[in-house]
Amino acid sequence: MTDNTTHPETIQHKVEALLYEQTTSWELAAHNYKGLEKAHQRYISFNNGRLKLGLQFNPERIYSSAAKVDDKSISERKCFLCPPHLPPEQKGIAWKEDFLILVNPFPIFPRHLTIIHREHIAQRINGHFAEMLDLAQSLEQYVVFYNGPRCGASAPDHFHFQAGNKDFLPVYNEFETHEKILLKTQQGNSAWSMEQYLRHCTVLEGNNPTLLESWFQQLLQHMKSITPQEPEPMMNFLATYENNIWRVFLFPRRLHRPRQFFAEGEDNILLSPAAVDMGGMLIFPREKDYTGIQKEAIEDILKQITWDENDYQQLITRFSNSNL
Repeated sequence: MTDNTTHPETIQHKVEALLYEQTTSWELAAHNYKGLEKAHQRYISFNNGRLKLGLQFNPERIYSSAAKVDDKSISERKCFLCPPHLPPEQKGIAWKEDFLILVNPFPIFPRHLTIIHREHIAQRINGHFAEMLDLAQSLEQYVVFYNGPRCGASAPDHFHFQAGNKDFLPVYNEFETHEKILLKTQQGNSAWSMEQYLRHCTVLEGNNPTLLESWFQQLLQHMKSITPQEPEPMMNFLATYENNIWRVFLFPRRLHRPRQFFAEGEDNILLSPAAVDMGGMLIFPREKDYTGIQKEAIEDILKQITWDENDYQQLITRFSNSNL
């Protein structure tokens, strides 16, 4: 864990070597990645085939989907992302001075990484957006994602990103073809809103990372004023880098978990949406939910957790009209 280089080719090579080593020598990771090869997966089309959502049955994700993230539960457990508490079998590679890249032993993706901060600092995206862009550039074959502390992060007390195969998520392929509205364009960067997409999604793209970060700050401030939330506005991010262009997908959230998560009996659906789900791949740790869920229930769940239409229209209008 001593090489701090961030050169993309070097990092990609080291990550591939790490994945091979961990999935062959670490029993937990080897078992779960082998099991992932047999994971059930299917797709459902919506809006007359204009978009699709994937469904994955992945029982090992029960630890994340059902994680207790209330303050009391967090305070009573050791932080499993702090380097001193990592399993002795878990190895990592350094990225920049402050981060370690690890293999996630409970994968959703065929290649699934967790990128942890070396220090025990809280999960907050503000101040780390530029690092997310840098990480996407270093891991060009991956989509880098961020789960807010109240909408998907199973370790809200320890700052981290995750990353996985970028072509795994439907949103990555749908952006080019799906209906969208141009919000603004400047200095080679563009901002868009995905339309008729079941959940609200604002997309920033371009080759100017300074302007992308400025636009992110604008969105963050507008979100804070429209729906004040603590400790930060609820949101999930996905970021990719390809052909010298960054693309960042922002999903504003109003709920962590839908009412079906807390329902009793047959009405209970164990679905705890995070960035991967917002990106178009819904993760089900129970087979009955994976096989039994209907389109209407999926639409209802996504409607519950995304911003309502009035608030989202305020956000993109204010953002479109801002000077930068």
